[in-house]
Amino acid sequence: MFKQILGKIPRMPAKLSDDWGFGSSSSSVSYESTGGNDGNNPPNQNNHVFSAERSDFVGKNPSNLNESSNLRAYEALPSLKDAPGFEKHDLLMKKLGMCCIIFDFSDPTKNTKEKDIKRQTLLELVDYVTAPNGKFPEFVMQEIVKMVSINLFRNFKSPPHENKILEAFDLDEEEISMDPSWPHLQIVYEFFLRFVMSPETDVKLAKRHIDHSFILKLLDLFDSEDPREREYLKTIVHRIYGKFMMHRTFIRRSIANIFYHFIFETEKFNGIAEILEILGSVINGYALPIKDEHKLFLVRALIPLHKPKCIAMYHQQLSYCISQYLDKDCKLADTIIRGLLKYWPITNSSKELMFLTELEEVLEGTELTEFQQCMVPLFHQIALCLNSSHFQVAERALFLCNNDHIEQLIRQNCRVILPIIIPILEKTKNFHWNQAVRSLSANVCKMFSDYNPVLFRECLLKFEEDKAKEQDNRSKLEVMWNFVEDFAASKSTTY
Repeated sequence: MFKQILGKIPRMPAKLSDDWGFGSSSSSVSYESTGGNDGNNPPNQNNHVFSAERSDFVGKNPSNLNESSNLRAYEALPSLKDAPGFEKHDLLMKKLGMCCIIFDFSDPTKNTKEKDIKRQTLLELVDYVTAPNGKFPEFVMQEIVKMVSINLFRNFKSPPHENKILEAFDLDEEEISMDPSWPHLQIVYEFFLRFVMSPETDVKLAKRHIDHSFILKLLDLFDSEDPREREYLKTIVHRIYGKFMMHRTFIRRSIANIFYHFIFETEKFNGIAEILEILGSVINGYALPIKDEHKLFLVRALIPLHKPKCIAMYHQQLSYCISQYLDKDCKLADTIIRGLLKYWPITNSSKELMFLTELEEVLEGTELTEFQQCMVPLFHQIALCLNSSHFQVAERALFLCNNDHIEQLIRQNCRVILPIIIPILEKTKNFHWNQAVRSLSANVCKMFSDYNPVLFRECLLKFEEDKAKEQDNRSKLEVMWNFVEDFAASKSTTY
């Protein structure tokens, strides 16, 4: 009787750890191929099994598990090409789950079989997302983003901040760090790039998983020391910016925050150049007239990038972004030039040469009205460069005066500019230690003399008067100091 009563009671369901069915929210997963082996016939090459009996296996290093579990758990699955259409999504999910397992690449002799299986699976996934297979369902997108996140998002081990600053000055001798796991990471990046570019990816569904949190972590990866990884990231973020229009403002603000942290706190971030390359393309696509938001980005984020010592790492890309702004709106020339003057280096000659090169490019796109707003502080700074003891700085400043567009701007405002630079040119022509600089100074003086000889003579006369006054003041000062010394000497003898 008791047996009859107990027999009517429903049995408890199996524990999740024993449930071998696939479920996106289950705590354990196992993937088995169709078709079995009865034990009498040799096993079919396409009949393989992948299983993960614990949820903590996914996304973890297999070295944390016992070796026998690894060998049993990680085996290849059938090809997606050979699977019937109704089974493809199931098989795809299983393969994505396989690729969520992370291996230790610091030891090339460890888990070689499993690493090769994962690599072949990733390559197959790349081919799958490239081929037209219909729109991706949302649950597939969710698993794709999960797999990409597990493989890519990681913490970087970098040297101390002080060491990186010192290395920034010797870019040629700096040893580039290559990630040993790149053979797998590259395929994951390629897979995700093709997924983003695929016409089968529905943006309205994908935006739920490629969200703000995902984008922030993706931008953080630009700090990788491996330039190959940064190149892939540059392409992927650019594609996301173009396809996911709802994320554009957030991406720009996140990039600005990276710049703020780099400029004002650490001066250490490896991917500034690549991010600026993305921005160069973004700025090129700005609609006219430029929004105030974009102008604030120029003033608060781009121009202050001239401040860090390691500007040589990204100056070419930064200069391109600045020139793109100027091409879009020439009225920004005054803002840009005053920004350059604000961060102008005082003792760093190599940085000063970069500033002079960029200044020439900016001035070539500057109209007369904007030039007149900033020409006085600008040419006071150029005069300091003309008087520099570093011959390359002085030479580069003299080349500015030989630029046709800049020469025309100077001529149109010669009554303001020549009194600033002629005294310095005369001093450089006569007293600079470098012969080439003296010759260039003489040529520039002759050019201005031929253009407006009357004004040139006035400037020379003013220069001679100032020189005489300076000598007179110096002689008076010397007399005063002699008197003080004599007075001090007389007092010392009386005591």
